[in-house]
Amino acid sequence: MKYLNFKQVDVFPNEAFKGNPVAVIFDADDLTSEQMKDIASWTNLSETTFVCKPEDENADYKLRIFTPNNELPFAGHPTIGSSFAILQNGLVPKNKNYLVQECGVGLVKIDFTEDKTYFSLPEPKISELQDRQFDGIIDSLGIKKSDVVHSKNINIGAEWLTLELKNASIVKNIEPNFKLMEQYIYEGTTGVTIFGKNKEDKDTTFEVRSFAPKEGVDEDPVCGSGNGCVAVMNDLYGLLEEKEFSNSQGECINRNGRVYIKKENVLKLGGVSKIMIDGTIAIEKQ
Repeated sequence: MKYLNFKQVDVFPNEAFKGNPVAVIFDADDLTSEQMKDIASWTNLSETTFVCKPEDENADYKLRIFTPNNELPFAGHPTIGSSFAILQNGLVPKNKNYLVQECGVGLVKIDFTEDKTYFSLPEPKISELQDRQFDGIIDSLGIKKSDVVHSKNINIGAEWLTLELKNASIVKNIEPNFKLMEQYIYEGTTGVTIFGKNKEDKDTTFEVRSFAPKEGVDEDPVCGSGNGCVAVMNDLYGLLEEKEFSNSQGECINRNGRVYIKKENVLKLGGVSKIMIDGTIAIEKQ
């Protein structure tokens, strides 16, 4: 039996145990992809990550990211939670005040401040939803075409069908038909992210929900890449004048998450992380 360091991190919490947990496993170079997949299925979190030695000399570490069903080239909340855990585990960054993560989309820069961690969004790829796909998604959400303000297919490493709805109230009241939704989440796409302007909550700008039934996660508690797509949509259409804003997510499944977005030279997305479990995980040797 082999024992590896293990941390479980609550990412984006606005109060204790109300964020989105990610399991982080260190020194994972000797694990096979099949072992990683089995562990991720067992933890049954939206993502489990495996910290490995970097292959690129400019990176501080390499991260592999798994949902209960598949490996992802990139995801937001695992990037933030894992980078925080890596620093807490004693890694000394090659550069002052930031880390460089190697993952499936290449190199991702991660800034750390006193209380938050931010990653720079990968360059987005933006396309239109197919008409049949758009109609199927709104049917699965139980809404009307007139409820949708903007819609795009946005890929920032993870690809989300991203819909802006008229307001946060519509977003919160949706009860998705996941079986129907699955039919319109085509191969290579993570899921569906919806958002609407939050007029009732003065502390946050948008209410966000993200659905990934094909990944084994019907509703993601607080989704980094989904919120990243919201940031891209905001930038694309100029929905806000502010260079910094925050989103809320998770209320519909008894979570309370906060995601922070700012635009400097690039779009950056961040939040708070807290280590809730710190120990080891037992791995059977192959």
